[in-house]
Amino acid sequence: MSFDPTPSRGAMLVQDAAELLNLAQEAGQLGLFEWRVRIGTVRLSPKLMSLYGSTEFDGQYQSWLQCLFQEDVLRVTDEIDNAFAKGAREWHTEFRIRRGSDNALRWIEARNIISYDERGKATRVVGVHADVTERKRALVQLRAFTETLEERVKERTRQLEVENEARLKAEALLRQAQKMEAVGQLTGGIAHDFNNLLTIVLGGLDTIGRQVQTMPASSAVSRIGRAHHMALQGAQRAVALTNRLLAFSRQQPLAPKPIDANKLVASMTEFLQRTLGETVALETVLPAGLWHTCADPHELENVLLNLALNARDAISNNGKVTIETANCYLDESYVSNLQEPVAPGQYVMIAIADTGTGMDKTTLERAFEPFFTTKETGKGTGLGLSQVYGFVRQSSGNVKIYSEVGEGTTVKIYLPRFRGDEEYRADSEVTFEPATIRGAESILVIEDDETLRRYTVEFLNDFGYRVFDAPNGDVALKILQLENDIDLLFTDVVIPGGINGRQVADEAKKRRPGLKVLFTTGYARNAIVHHGRLDPGVELISKPYSPAELGAKIRAVLDRIEK
Repeated sequence: MSFDPTPSRGAMLVQDAAELLNLAQEAGQLGLFEWRVRIGTVRLSPKLMSLYGSTEFDGQYQSWLQCLFQEDVLRVTDEIDNAFAKGAREWHTEFRIRRGSDNALRWIEARNIISYDERGKATRVVGVHADVTERKRALVQLRAFTETLEERVKERTRQLEVENEARLKAEALLRQAQKMEAVGQLTGGIAHDFNNLLTIVLGGLDTIGRQVQTMPASSAVSRIGRAHHMALQGAQRAVALTNRLLAFSRQQPLAPKPIDANKLVASMTEFLQRTLGETVALETVLPAGLWHTCADPHELENVLLNLALNARDAISNNGKVTIETANCYLDESYVSNLQEPVAPGQYVMIAIADTGTGMDKTTLERAFEPFFTTKETGKGTGLGLSQVYGFVRQSSGNVKIYSEVGEGTTVKIYLPRFRGDEEYRADSEVTFEPATIRGAESILVIEDDETLRRYTVEFLNDFGYRVFDAPNGDVALKILQLENDIDLLFTDVVIPGGINGRQVADEAKKRRPGLKVLFTTGYARNAIVHHGRLDPGVELISKPYSPAELGAKIRAVLDRIEK
């Protein structure tokens, strides 16, 4: 019988199967694992030995367990016991090993099939092990990225919420500011026309009053006198209302001076206490070392009086009003949240607090609006706080109200610190007797309102002056060119014809360097007032004015010696 060296078909199939298995292990980076449970032996394929980084293995189950990372051994053995106890067909797990070749920590995924005998005892565990370290790392990185992404999304969401809230707040502040600006422009225009009318009314009443004094006494004359008095009171109330409108619209000419607020408050204490009445106590807290501020002292006194009256009206029975001053600093964070931001820096605070009824949120939001009032009909105009608001804003300051229902109200006024050494001294009020306001100089009057112009010319003639008049700037400049002896130009700031009173005055002084100028206005724009202050050297008498007031002012300007 001859021997055929060619492998049998069966041998070839076994060889092919072994080669295919090796290729499959190589392609899948898998190793074969077999555990004979009863005898405690473990067989690892060459590929699995490679994954474990080992070249030698004694084939014992306990030796295999020693290949596992120590912290995972107890968990793996518990899983095996549980699978055996349940008679599980499959057992899948993951564990770590210390690779023998480089001591690197690697993750192994094991997928096993369990065989049992007829009594249900595990006899054999066969499976495949794969190195899944890179997958684990990718999962960890993905999880970390996901968590980081979630945090970034949350943080960005928080930022967007903050930005949206800030935007909504800014929009609300802008709407409020625009509303206040629109109302201010409206009230300023009304005040201008109204002051022209009031000047005529007051002038007419002044003439009536002087004529009544020359008439022989009778019941008719007495009745006319009473009517004159009532009409004069009404006109004066209208003047006060107009002044408050101008203050709110920030178009009231201010004459700021360095002020020691402590001295100003102290000088008003007795008067304010009388205003508050016997049932309301007044307390002042005026610390030493208070900085000076710069504001119109007379208007600041009016503001404190307005706030004291509001405080009195808010107190139903007995109560207390406290006026406190302090140095303070308004930082960027504070001013950025204001309806109309001011410059950050040092300010002098004047706070007026009361123990009254307080205001709810709705009232608080509208408190500065002109004509808004919670008082009964006839007991308030709604212009007190709006006047405060306009004056403080025109003075480059800020005013803030803090109030709660039942807890009282505190109004805090912040005026910029003045960095100088001058101190405010109250101007002595100069009074003129009718005989002392007369004169013989020549005056040029510019007034576009014909009725007011005629009336002004009339009573200036009565005072002895030689008067020329013009309805606009062009006519006035022509008169100046023809008349060489005009001593004073008396002009409205707002006049028609494309050239305002300030421009006429500037041109007139170029032609007549010694010419004196007195301005008048129902409200001030930028012609003679900038940043809430009269320009240096500007003489102004605000409408409405009485003949005596105008006569006194003209006499003072004419008699002033130029420096």
